[in-house]
Amino acid sequence: MKIAMVGSGYVGLVSGTCFADFGHDVVCIDKDPAKIESLKAGRMPIYEPGLEELVRRNVESGRLTFTTDLGAAIADAGAIFIAVGTPSRRGDGHADLSYVHAVAREVGENLAHDAVIVTKSTVPVGTGDEVERLIAQAAPKVRFAVASNPEFLREGAAIDDFKRPDRIVIGTDDEWARDVM
Repeated sequence: MKIAMVGSGYVGLVSGTCFADFGHDVVCIDKDPAKIESLKAGRMPIYEPGLEELVRRNVESGRLTFTTDLGAAIADAGAIFIAVGTPSRRGDGHADLSYVHAVAREVGENLAHDAVIVTKSTVPVGTGDEVERLIAQAAPKVRFAVASNPEFLREGAAIDDFKRPDRIVIGTDDEWARDVM
């Protein structure tokens, strides 16, 4: 399956690289051109034991690529993961969902084929409904479904946590999305 991972930070890079290592074709997308150039050059923006070698191996195999061009990256992706930051808002400590919402809008503006959109970021209950609304608003004629697949990655053990999890959580009310996931 072709997978687009929007966000190349800790969760996105580890998840995308592990999906590629499982045999999927993965493109990791990030707005930061310097981060993407570093990744293309084999320099990791984070430290995670074993990640540099895993990235190198999957880039060399052709299963893992990096880009800043979201539109081109999602063009033929069957699953589009949103793995962007959700920092705590100043003052009230609630999750700042502005990055998640911005990605949902951009995905909707560029979506031209059937796809499952998956929130991987740590988000509060109800975020999937808002992601679905934003995409439907921008792409009313495209078939898509939204699913949630929260991450349970520990720094220093993230690759093993992803590849050999003690649990996998998937939330959706769409049978097609469940089958894709």
